[in-house]
Amino acid sequence: MAVKNQNATFSCSILKDLLVKTNSHWLLSLLLWVVFVLPAQAIDLRVAIKKNTQNIKIGSSTSAIIKDQTGSKIGELSPMAATSAQSRSGQIALEKVQAGEITIEPTGDGYVWIGDRWYRGKVQLVNEGNQLTAINHVDLEHYLYSVVGAEAVSSWPIEALKAQAVAARSYALYKRKTEANGLYDLDTTQRTQVYKGLDTEYITTHEAVNSTAGQIMTYNGNVILAAFHSSSGGHTENVEDIWTSPLPYLRGVVDYDHQSPVFEWNKTFSLSQLANLIGGIGKFKTMVPEETTPQGRVVTMKIIGDRGTQKLTGKELRKLLDLRSTLFRVSTKGSQVQVYGRGFGHGLGLSQWGAYYLAKQGIKYHQILVHYYQNSTLSQLD
Repeated sequence: MAVKNQNATFSCSILKDLLVKTNSHWLLSLLLWVVFVLPAQAIDLRVAIKKNTQNIKIGSSTSAIIKDQTGSKIGELSPMAATSAQSRSGQIALEKVQAGEITIEPTGDGYVWIGDRWYRGKVQLVNEGNQLTAINHVDLEHYLYSVVGAEAVSSWPIEALKAQAVAARSYALYKRKTEANGLYDLDTTQRTQVYKGLDTEYITTHEAVNSTAGQIMTYNGNVILAAFHSSSGGHTENVEDIWTSPLPYLRGVVDYDHQSPVFEWNKTFSLSQLANLIGGIGKFKTMVPEETTPQGRVVTMKIIGDRGTQKLTGKELRKLLDLRSTLFRVSTKGSQVQVYGRGFGHGLGLSQWGAYYLAKQGIKYHQILVHYYQNSTLSQLD
């Protein structure tokens, strides 16, 4: 059966309630701000741009200094002249120099070219097992100029972009603290955050980042796992119903994402398509959810065919069928199978389309944040 739209309309009273609740929470957060001021420091992020490759295109917009692993200067790069770094017998060869590890630092306000894009900061080239990894060392705030533009829509209301900036800053610092390895803190994919260098910087993303500089969401003085997604389909989830352990700030709340283009969606498959994709069931007959979250997302699904059954998780089925979320149901009509769903993403934390709608109604970014991150506090990296 189709997933019904139970959140298509939102009354003024709901928005008023949100304003009252978030305003009172904001006043409390403001009082706690003085308590939760974290140590001052410039934060250098290490972002893996390219991993496990034999060669990488490298360049600089200005003349650049080439250094080895000891920090000693071993050469220079001419401006606007692309070259290739290569792995050779455990060493990195670049231009006329060779070293076990190489760092390229543009002079002045220069940018570095890594692979196929321009980036701020500098690039470190590391050789591991004759495979190169290119790591962009970039200031946290400069990193966010790009991330906000890659993860959100640059033309959205500025309050929505500010909320995205604070969430992305918090998320980056949480991942840096909990998942960094010896080489890098983050990569450029959705596994951490999408980062495309100068390609996704805009005037509005600069404004959103600069006007929230150093602001993060905290719980008990610690930066939170500020998960975010595109659209929940009407209600976000408690984190333990999607991932593992419960967190006091990732609780399910009413979402205001009804204007999202992916609030409702559907996808059609033929019976033979499903049989081929799933395998081991023969001719597809039906799907039956065995376990769902309180908001209806599929945790496990039983797929029944005329020759057998399969049991898949909602995540496995979403990937296999290329669905926008695990909030879906299935119905069979003749030789076709209709998948009806809502939302896009895991449904945890900040809803980007919810933030968009609330910002259009005049809700401020700090109010948006404390709605989607319950029991959290907006704090300042002083």
